[in-house]
Amino acid sequence: MAVSGIKKLLFSAQFYIIVGLIALTLFPLAWPIKLPPEFWAKQVLVNLMWAALFYLNLLFLAPNFLYKNRVLPFLLLLIAVVVGVVYLNNWLDEVTGVRKALIKLFNKKSDESNKHDNYWTIISALIVLGISSIIAISKKIRLDQEAIRATEKDKITNELSFLKSQINPHFFFNILHTIYALADSNVAGAKDAIYTLSHMMRYVIYETKNDLTNLEKEIKFIEDYIKLMKLRLSDDVQIIFEKPEHLRNHDIAPMIFLPFVENAFKHGISSVHPSYIFIEISQTANTLILEIKNSLFNEKAQYLEESNGIGVANTKRRLDLLYPGRYSLDINSDAVTKDYTVSLTLNLK
Repeated sequence: MAVSGIKKLLFSAQFYIIVGLIALTLFPLAWPIKLPPEFWAKQVLVNLMWAALFYLNLLFLAPNFLYKNRVLPFLLLLIAVVVGVVYLNNWLDEVTGVRKALIKLFNKKSDESNKHDNYWTIISALIVLGISSIIAISKKIRLDQEAIRATEKDKITNELSFLKSQINPHFFFNILHTIYALADSNVAGAKDAIYTLSHMMRYVIYETKNDLTNLEKEIKFIEDYIKLMKLRLSDDVQIIFEKPEHLRNHDIAPMIFLPFVENAFKHGISSVHPSYIFIEISQTANTLILEIKNSLFNEKAQYLEESNGIGVANTKRRLDLLYPGRYSLDINSDAVTKDYTVSLTLNLK
C-alpha cells in the first residue's frame, strides 16, 4: 500500500470504528474469569450486527432519506431498525445459548439479565446509528463543497477564457491598424511590422491558451509591441522601456501587462505636443512590479482602435481571478501636471 493510502486509512473514521469494535470484542479477555464459548460466539455475531447496522445507515438510509431531506421517514426507519436490533439480539442469545450460560456463571435472574441486555442493546444501536449519521452528513457536506469548488473553478475558467477572447481581437485590431497606416508611407516599415507581428501572433496563439507563461516571453512580447508602436511616432515622442538587468524568470499570466501599455499609447501620445511614455518592469525575490507613466491628453491616438476601456477593465477582472489578494493596482490621473501613472505589483509566490 502506498504511503498516501496508509495516511488516508489512518485518518478514516471507519478505521477507528473497526479498531474500536475489535477492542470491545477482546476486552473481556482482561476479566479475571473464564468466559464460556457461547459468550465469544455471541461477541463475534453481535459485532457483525453492529457493522451491518453502521453500513446500512451510512450507505443506504442516510443517502436515500437524510440527503434528500426526508427527515421524518428517516427517523421512523431508525426507530424500526433499533427495535429490530433488540429482537435480533435476543434471538442470538437463544441461538448461541449465551444468556443461560451467563446466568449460570454469575447466578443472576433471567428477567434482570434480559432487561439489562435490552437497555444496553438500545444504547449501543443509537450510538452506532448516531456515529454513522454524523459520518454520512460530513461526507455529504464534503462532497457538496467539492462540487461547489468544481463549479466555481469551471466558472472562473470560462470567464477567463471569455476575457482573453475579448482582449486578443482588440490587440490585433490595434496592430493591424498601425500596419495599415504604414502601408503607403513606409513600405519597409510595414514589412518589418508584419514580421514582428508574426512573432507576436505565435505568442498570442500558443502562450495565451495556457494559464501561465514565463516572464521572459511576456517582456519580449511587450518589447515587440513597443517596437511596432514606435513606427508611427514622431521624434517629439519619447519612449523609455526598462527591464531587470538580471532577469529571474517566473511564471506569469500571459498578456497581463499589455492593456496598461496599450492604454499609455492611447492617451499618452499627442500629434501636436511633445509627449512621453515611461515603462519599467522590476522585480524583487517574489514580487513583480510594473510602473507606467505617460503624458495625458484628451485626444486619442489615431492609430489605435477604440476599445471603450475593455482591455484595462478585463485585466482588472483577470487580476482578481488569477491573483486574489496577491496584487495591488494603483492608477492615478493628474489633470494639473497632465500625467497618468499605473503601478501594478504582483506577488508571484
